[in-house]
Amino acid sequence: MRVVIVGAVAAGPKAACRIKRLLPEAEVVMVDKDDIISYGACGIPYFISGDVPILEELFSTNYHVVRDTDFFANSKGVKVLPQTEAIGIDRKKKEVFIKNLVTGKEEVLSYDKLVLATGSIPFIPPIPGINAQGVFSIVNLHDAQTVLDLIKRGEVERAVIIGGGAIGIEMAEALTDMWGVDVTIVEMMPHLLPGIIDTDISLMLKTHLEMHGVRLVCNAQVKEIKTDETGRVKEVIASSEALPADLVIVATGVRPNTKLAQEAGLLVSPQGIVVNQRMQTSDPDIYAGGDCVENRCLITGKGIFISSGSIANRHGRVIGTNIAGGLELFEGVVRSFVIKAFDLCIAKTGLCEEAAQKEGFEVIPVMIVQLDRAHFYPTKQLMYFQLTVEKNTQRVLGAQAVGINGDAVVGKINTVASMLKFKPTVDDLSILEIAYAPPFGTAVDILNTAGNVAKNTLAGKNRTISISEFLSLWQQRTSGEYIFLDVRETADAKPYVEKLAPYWINIPQREFRKRLAEVPTDKKIVIICNTGMRSYEIQLLLDKIGISQTFNLRGGMAALKMTGIDLVDSR
Repeated sequence: MRVVIVGAVAAGPKAACRIKRLLPEAEVVMVDKDDIISYGACGIPYFISGDVPILEELFSTNYHVVRDTDFFANSKGVKVLPQTEAIGIDRKKKEVFIKNLVTGKEEVLSYDKLVLATGSIPFIPPIPGINAQGVFSIVNLHDAQTVLDLIKRGEVERAVIIGGGAIGIEMAEALTDMWGVDVTIVEMMPHLLPGIIDTDISLMLKTHLEMHGVRLVCNAQVKEIKTDETGRVKEVIASSEALPADLVIVATGVRPNTKLAQEAGLLVSPQGIVVNQRMQTSDPDIYAGGDCVENRCLITGKGIFISSGSIANRHGRVIGTNIAGGLELFEGVVRSFVIKAFDLCIAKTGLCEEAAQKEGFEVIPVMIVQLDRAHFYPTKQLMYFQLTVEKNTQRVLGAQAVGINGDAVVGKINTVASMLKFKPTVDDLSILEIAYAPPFGTAVDILNTAGNVAKNTLAGKNRTISISEFLSLWQQRTSGEYIFLDVRETADAKPYVEKLAPYWINIPQREFRKRLAEVPTDKKIVIICNTGMRSYEIQLLLDKIGISQTFNLRGGMAALKMTGIDLVDSR
């Protein structure tokens, strides 16, 4: 059997090696346009930041052996044709037409099975000046090395990143933290990571980036990239603002590279090459995997595009097993995601509130702020955790989390991710068994708390408002319709009472039952504590005495402060 694989970055090499392990007598040939193969593109920001000191580490094994053509030939028995482009497929004759990009020579490769692992291509917006010197999309290691060389030569003092997605944020950290470059991120949507995380979580990320010197310009469209007399970038025009720049990174996302498949007459959707669970295309002798294919979302059942080296490797294994005569299925994805932004870890799985609403779900968001280790353990940090829950079914549709201790954040999100395909409910979270020891968690785990808070919210007992809604009500405070009731201890509330009275009053929780007469009965009440737990208990108490026009600030003052909002200073 001869297997030809087009693409040698993630899915392709994984499939090739799997085939050779299971079917050593098979002839496997990989074709790739680049001269560097089997590399981790997700490591590019960390190479530019200096965390990965040598470029070769991004295409080396765990044992620091470079994964080049010799490696695949000698260690894996796989032939690789680098700097070679697949330019066409004849499905009837089962032939692939290839072209050597160095010599220009064209050849034909026959195949018994064909694998398309053509990956994704960057979306380059039609901005005047987009092709100027100093503008990069950073999709391969050559661009990464060029950018790093420019920085090391001292030619980059100011950079503009177009796009507030994962790559844009990671590149902002890389340029700022290591090299002290003045960085501005321009995002056309109202907040960072649009469609991935919700507004309140995004505000926390925004605040953290700004604390580390990254400037953010949201709700702005790049109109032009201007150059100097030598043709090198000098500034970016974003809406009506001119942003000086020595370097521009275009991080506006990627699209599935389906050109070869489409020209061959294979079934293709806007989300990628259509495959079944065996990763077969509409031609059963042609498989496809990686960024170029459409994945099935296990929450909505719809086809989606997702770019992920991890998923590409899983595709590759399934393809390799099935070509070698086995039976392995790839069911789909729940869309899990994680990035590091300076000291902060941001992770999510499933659908955020905004994405769920777009899909037609009626949902409620539930935010919990809780320590990620036992309160007496020295490395404890607050975690900000938000669930997306469907109202009618109480089904958990997704989760987001932010925190300093990335291991804790990722651990909780991965736990929810592993459950989502089974359609868990808030009851499942409430009673979920979690391994516990003080260095790793709390006796009442944040996932259990999330389930409990969600149940209380769905029952109408915990009536919450988001940070955005809170700020809107605060701006209307002079109307006299609302009063803001702080139930924290006197020392914590004192600065707010002194500067924000008469709109802000304080009755500590431990004194509340004795001071019920001080609670206004002619106003709607926004109740505030540090995390939203004490304020919930006060809300229940007020309900019992007939004061039901109350709203609990979701995540409390801790969440408010995490978003950079200081009511005392901003008054």
